Amino acid sequence: MTTTAEAPPADPAPVRAVSRSDTAVAVAVPTVLVAAHLWVYGRWIVDDAGITMAYARSISSGLGPVLQPGAPVSEGWSDPAWLALFVVARWLGLLDHGAWFGVSDLVAFPKVVGVLCCAGMFLAFHRVALRVSPNPLTTTMVAGTITAAVPSFVVWVGSGLENPLLALVVVLLAARLATAAVDGDLLTTRVALQCAGLAALASLTRPDGAVYLVAYPLAVALLTTGAGRWRRAGLSLAVGLVPALVYEVWRIATFGELVPTTALAKGQGFLSSLNLGRPADLIALAGWPVCLVVVGAVAVVLVRRRDLPALTRVVAALLVPLGLAVLAFVLLAADWMALARFATPVWPLGALVAVLVVAPVLGGSGARTRRPVAIVLVVAAAVSVLTWTQAALGFLGRPTVPLCGVVRSNAYAVDAHADALDVREGSFLGVDAGGVALASRLRFVDLAGLTDPAIARFWSTDDMTGLRDQVFDVARPTFMRLTRGSNLTDESGLLSDPRIGRDYVALWSDATGSITVVRRDAVPSAAALSTAAASAANVMSGVTAAFTSGGPTSWPCPDALRPPPVGAAAAVSVGSGR
Repeated sequence: MTTTAEAPPADPAPVRAVSRSDTAVAVAVPTVLVAAHLWVYGRWIVDDAGITMAYARSISSGLGPVLQPGAPVSEGWSDPAWLALFVVARWLGLLDHGAWFGVSDLVAFPKVVGVLCCAGMFLAFHRVALRVSPNPLTTTMVAGTITAAVPSFVVWVGSGLENPLLALVVVLLAARLATAAVDGDLLTTRVALQCAGLAALASLTRPDGAVYLVAYPLAVALLTTGAGRWRRAGLSLAVGLVPALVYEVWRIATFGELVPTTALAKGQGFLSSLNLGRPADLIALAGWPVCLVVVGAVAVVLVRRRDLPALTRVVAALLVPLGLAVLAFVLLAADWMALARFATPVWPLGALVAVLVVAPVLGGSGARTRRPVAIVLVVAAAVSVLTWTQAALGFLGRPTVPLCGVVRSNAYAVDAHADALDVREGSFLGVDAGGVALASRLRFVDLAGLTDPAIARFWSTDDMTGLRDQVFDVARPTFMRLTRGSNLTDESGLLSDPRIGRDYVALWSDATGSITVVRRDAVPSAAALSTAAASAANVMSGVTAAFTSGGPTSWPCPDALRPPPVGAAAAVSVGSGR
């Protein structure tokens, strides 16, 4: 039922008739471009994705929410909806079982899902373009092509993390707001509940996704009038909050915390992490000339709202979730990973808004101004393309913590050290949990605290004395991998604590400052230590050779990651893999 409180747009242009073939082309072209761009980054999957995969393995196997068999329960994920997808995929044999046509399903499944999510985004683009664009096919393909060209978007869509799901949900929410705004049915119960459901899914995909719960109320406040609008806004907000509140109750009952272990470890607060300067990072990644052009075009469209009422309503509706996406990026604690991984929804929404506003501004320019405007557009686009090319090449040369790299250099390598010292049961302290959880028989102790609630609490309160006591006196890991100069190692003070010299002996080190130490009581003799040190050097040489041969984004690992049998870790790690 449509309420009378919402005034319909002055030109409620009907949805243009379009053939299925046009829709297919509009969606397929940018989707293929995303897949092609994704192919450039090889078989790279970030190690943090391995954390979610490890929890999915445990949950789907009936072990509960634990990182590894025998580990204590912990909420070492921040993406429950993505985790649920992985659990179902593992039940169906699509993930963590082997290979798809010669490609590990740990690589293939999340990347295919990422591409399918992109197709869904471009279909949403098309639905919006049908309302306001004289050429929806071109509008969709241009906006989609721009999205497919942004390294920050494509890298994280194919990372194995929850980014593609979050971006899809936010784009669907934005499209629903936009189409409802131009169709005049924004205040219907159906639209209110649809937006509530999408916002709820966003909040369960990432903690910062909760900001989208206010997208519908903000759009209602901006685009409608009358007292009745607040009932719809309140209904949408209330319904959207229910799933998040249910999950929060389960979290408290299961883990005894208000936030996931990941947020606890990072000291993530609501306003404590606010950094109003962070949008500058996005401007740098997009290219500042393009940002100036788009902001100017948006201003022109809003000023001409009487001439372009439908477009103005659509742009205003799209700016709500786009603004919330930027706000979420501002609220989150700064992330050390490359290419603004928390900003993924910004790029498709920004591309769609850009194409929608620039096209009429350019088309509405007089003959004398059209040429200089076109020149400005070309120069701005050239700057962005150069920026994106440099970003892509930089990432190719040094991708963010590859899962396979962690498996070989941490999981298999430390298991090989354990084999050489005849350590049948033990533990390993390090900072990259995903690869170790999937492929090591040693129990992982997470120095970063992402999967270890006890250590996370020390990071959240900045209690480094307590953290060191936890490591040396409680956890007492058999092996530790520490790196001088890294934030976690230096801030923790583990290498300067006298107990490391008392309780541990060096096993391996390299020129970068990384060092592996082993507990003295785990070393049966000096001869065994010498053998283990030689094995360590051999294993790490094999790891280096594997990635030198295949490149930093290759996958020189087995298709299925499992802890190797006792005594076989060195052979697996040195082997060439695939």
